[in-house]
Amino acid sequence: MGIIGGLDVHRSQITYDWIDSDTGQRQRGQLAPAHREHLRMWLGQFAGQQAAFAVEGCTGWRYVVEELKRAGVEAHLAEPADTSAARGPKRRAKTDQLDARHLRELLAAGRLPQSWIPPAQVLEVRTLVRCYKALTDEHTAWLQRIHATLFHHGVPAERNLLAPDRRERLEQGSGLSPAAHQLVTVALGTLDHLDVERDRLRAELVGFARRQPGCQALDALYGIGPVTAVAIWAELGEVGRFTSSRQAVRHTGLDVTVYSSDGKRTPGHLARQGPPVLRWALFEAAKCAARAASPDHAYYLQVKGRLGGNRAALSVARKLARRCYHTLGALGEQAYAPPSDSPDLGQVA
Repeated sequence: MGIIGGLDVHRSQITYDWIDSDTGQRQRGQLAPAHREHLRMWLGQFAGQQAAFAVEGCTGWRYVVEELKRAGVEAHLAEPADTSAARGPKRRAKTDQLDARHLRELLAAGRLPQSWIPPAQVLEVRTLVRCYKALTDEHTAWLQRIHATLFHHGVPAERNLLAPDRRERLEQGSGLSPAAHQLVTVALGTLDHLDVERDRLRAELVGFARRQPGCQALDALYGIGPVTAVAIWAELGEVGRFTSSRQAVRHTGLDVTVYSSDGKRTPGHLARQGPPVLRWALFEAAKCAARAASPDHAYYLQVKGRLGGNRAALSVARKLARRCYHTLGALGEQAYAPPSDSPDLGQVA
């Protein structure tokens, strides 16, 4: 079997625990500082040997996996939540050494909960999508800050504050104290900057969606636009690793978890264990079910009548997740093919 090990990654150090199953040799320790060059030097000792290491899919895993592959070491990415659950009831203090050993033992026993290692192009697009979502959240936060300031000073509430006539009143500071006027002025400047960066990123994502087969197929589904198509494509990942559409929904974190014991049963809550950007994209697309032209409109109205609009949109989002699973699955290898620059690629339905 060769060398089997686990790596627990932190900003300041990487804790390792590995064993040579052929000779019984075992080593454990720490690499500090934790950066690419230091890890590359350490991995040099495994050149020409059969080796496999497991690392949790937390922040920092990307460069670790890249260096493992570069050194010819088999890389395994562990799903953090399921890896923690595999530990069982906590009986002792949690340490980095125990985490590294836990990963090694799971990998050696064939029980490591594997997570998908995306190709480089997916990782790059995923980074851009998350940046776009962060800019959108920041834009919303600054708008809310303006609304709160206006309310605090008794200024009448208005929608669409950035419309030309309403923005002009904001810039004049009518009804605001000097400090509040200064805050609003800073907020408007920040919103302008965010708009420029967000529009640039959106154009880049839309261009990618128009040229990539998987994104084109998702864009054809009702409610999903170019940006949400790219977000779902990048965050849902290669659907062949799921055995059913139910597993795909579970990956999104939109599934409802319920604790039940004897006669006690807690209300259901969203698991929220999947990528937040994926849930955002599916929810935004699902809100389009409120339109009469949507194929899910009747279902949306039915659920809305019983549980309200938000829960109805969540129910439609789960249906969309299943459709995305089947749509990407039907494309096979083409689902994650590199984007084509040819204008004759056409729409993939």
